[in-house]
Amino acid sequence: MFTGIVEAAGIVRAVIPGDGALRLVVEAGGFLDGSRAGDSIAVNGVCVTVTRAGGALFEATLGPETLRRTTLGQLTPGARVNLERPLAIGDRLGGHLVQGHVDGVGRVLERRAEGESWWIEIAVPPTLARYVVEKGAIAVDGVSLTVASVGACRFGVSVIPHTAAVTTLGRVAAGTLVNLEMDVIAKYVERLAGAYAGTRPRGAADEGRPT
Repeated sequence: MFTGIVEAAGIVRAVIPGDGALRLVVEAGGFLDGSRAGDSIAVNGVCVTVTRAGGALFEATLGPETLRRTTLGQLTPGARVNLERPLAIGDRLGGHLVQGHVDGVGRVLERRAEGESWWIEIAVPPTLARYVVEKGAIAVDGVSLTVASVGACRFGVSVIPHTAAVTTLGRVAAGTLVNLEMDVIAKYVERLAGAYAGTRPRGAADEGRPT
């Protein structure tokens, strides 16, 4: 479990193709102190398992599901990525509950200066739009943000100078693809409420049918 409060910026050093997967090598500096193989790290909002850690570098394998659901397969050497370690019991929850399980990919429609902050509009897939609520929480490339406006399959967020400086959101431009994770609480409420109403959310498996 993560909070969407990015701890460090990493630099992709290599993306190595494998058998239906990719091996990602990221330079993360002191962020890796104490990390070892088997640990989880969120990379642009995607929870990956560290397969090797040494010095300033760590490696992770990106499987087919990760490549289908996220933007990580499009990373190239030199790309900057947002990094966060899992929440420890007793830590402050500075953002919101983020699983690192990306629901889909959005596209930046606009980024414009708004005083010292940045206003960013993002297109969201129609199947995910119902989870976007004004003043609700959303994770964009692993950054916990408050939804400031909601439109038809789009939403807007205001990014303060600090967030723009320490995350990739300070560099996005129109057309950039970003990982989106919707509020997990909204998804569970929908499924439970649907059961009481005699309906099931789209994508839910039929009773007794293998999934």
